[in-house]
Amino acid sequence: MEKAQNNVAFYYGLAFVMFASFLWGVTGGLSGFLLDRGWDPLVIATFRGLVGLLFAVLWLISKGQVKITINRRLILWSVFAGVGIAGNYVFYYFSISQTSVAIAATLMYTAPIFVFMISALFNLERVTTLKLVSIIVVIIGIILLTGSYKKDLADLSLFGILAGLLSGLSYALFIFGLKNSSKNGDQISVLVLAFLVQFLLVFTYADKQQFAQVLFEFKDIWWFILTGIAGAGLSFFFYMNGLKKINPGIASIVAMIEPVTASLFGVLILGQYLSPIQLVGMAMILFIITFLCKQTLRSGE
Repeated sequence: MEKAQNNVAFYYGLAFVMFASFLWGVTGGLSGFLLDRGWDPLVIATFRGLVGLLFAVLWLISKGQVKITINRRLILWSVFAGVGIAGNYVFYYFSISQTSVAIAATLMYTAPIFVFMISALFNLERVTTLKLVSIIVVIIGIILLTGSYKKDLADLSLFGILAGLLSGLSYALFIFGLKNSSKNGDQISVLVLAFLVQFLLVFTYADKQQFAQVLFEFKDIWWFILTGIAGAGLSFFFYMNGLKKINPGIASIVAMIEPVTASLFGVLILGQYLSPIQLVGMAMILFIITFLCKQTLRSGE
């Protein structure tokens, strides 16, 4: 009976993380649309954080829970999660400016490697050969999907590569911050604090004039709101609930369906084309995620 309940909890956690990653992939497509319209990437990230913050505050009020849970560990880990989100955005966009979208995306999705390194260092979860192989296969799949193998690494900026890796590290820090903060208080308080930190940090580097145009001139306002709801409001709710039921290592690999979703968004909505090699990369990512989840469920991890 207990095993069956654990299996159900695992599947719920898996579904939540996959749906959150799906929403992040859609957000990537929406962000690309806004970038094509000339918007500063950090303005998009800032507004995304602002919508997430408002979403969390409204959720707090709607539940009649107007008092935020306050304790040292919750504040510490929530700030940690917020810094991770902000770092992910800032370093990712800097990497794009110095390299390319394909290279930056590939480097950002080294996050599972950092997750397992941190997990092994602090003995947070068991690092197995299967998980390590899964990481390698997923990274290869992402390289094929993004087409980053076509780039001449000798022509790339060292700072761009470093920024891409820091983006992946920030993503990993966000996962651990979110996982640990939710253990020390209610999830709404965690979201309010994390989004507040993320918004303030990214807003510091954003184009203030463009940000004012969104707020006061309502330029593309509905696209920004939709991006914020999908990329912060709903997705973080599902991701946080998913992390309660599966470990960070599995979550970080499952979340790699995000580039798959973004690619499908480009094909279905933007009329883009996927080559046979890109389709192979997509298939590799989906296969290894499905296989890993089945093996994890059987082993009871």
